[in-house]
Amino acid sequence: MTIIRKFLAVAAVVGLAVSSVGFAVAQSPAFFRIGTGGTAGTYYPIGGLIANAISGAGDKGVQGLVSTAVASNGSVANINAIQGGSMESGFTQSDVAYWAHSGTGLYEGKGKVDDLRLIATLYPETIHLVASKNSGIKSVADLKGKRVSIDEPGSGTIVDARIVLAAFGLTEKDIKAEHLKPGPAGERLRDGGLDAYFFVGGYPTGAISELATSSGISLVPITGREAEKLLSEYTFFSKDTVPANAYQGVAETPTISVAAQWVTSAKQPDDLVYNITKVMWNEATRKALDAGHAKGKMITLQNAVTGLGIPLHPGAERFYKEAGVLK
Repeated sequence: MTIIRKFLAVAAVVGLAVSSVGFAVAQSPAFFRIGTGGTAGTYYPIGGLIANAISGAGDKGVQGLVSTAVASNGSVANINAIQGGSMESGFTQSDVAYWAHSGTGLYEGKGKVDDLRLIATLYPETIHLVASKNSGIKSVADLKGKRVSIDEPGSGTIVDARIVLAAFGLTEKDIKAEHLKPGPAGERLRDGGLDAYFFVGGYPTGAISELATSSGISLVPITGREAEKLLSEYTFFSKDTVPANAYQGVAETPTISVAAQWVTSAKQPDDLVYNITKVMWNEATRKALDAGHAKGKMITLQNAVTGLGIPLHPGAERFYKEAGVLK
């Protein structure tokens, strides 16, 4: 009798659940993971906001869609995951997306990721060169012989760090290179085990803000004739400026940036990506982005189709044409 009572109880709960959600349970949920970056960076919290916004809970989001933000090693790892089918979408730097789709740069000799498609350009990703206050590092050239983290293999940051170093006549052999994620790199810098580290992401980022408050930092400018040459050679870079006090006690710092982009595969259904893109730019998502992260206000419909580099997914393209931001 105990078993029968348990069965009836479970049946009652299931019946209640079915009657509560009605037609929605007849549909198999669609999963749409967003590969982001390390938890201490900007990708992860932004990915969480977007995943929450597009998930079809209640009367919001895309009906039947379950989206999650997944921590990862960043741009290259996310593109590889999309290509391999273990991730439906992910964030990447615009330079890495371009190289992957064209089979050049970082992807030279590795083949093209032909089916990589863009959902949206999100916001500028600033190249931070963070140094300890007593390091004596005033320019990129001063990194010679210093202990510098250039991030992990597979990240977009390591690619750009190597480009910046090369522009100033340096290679990894000229520095004491470490390969740490931003969080551990900041801890090592605070403890005196590092002189500087590279980080590519929107400002202000939490880990650097905490470091600036607790220990004090300096941001090293990426400027001068070396930077101008770099900008002319790599058109996916743009001039950028970290405003004064974006990080406590840090003056306005000229640097360069790439764009953060949300990409997927051409294999994803057009209607699904259309609906995701539509929800991405509705009023509820707008409010969530504005309130959820300092970089959220920079994620705008007008910027979504700038600096493309790779083709838009047909579903996203359809929405942007309807919205009047794409001819």
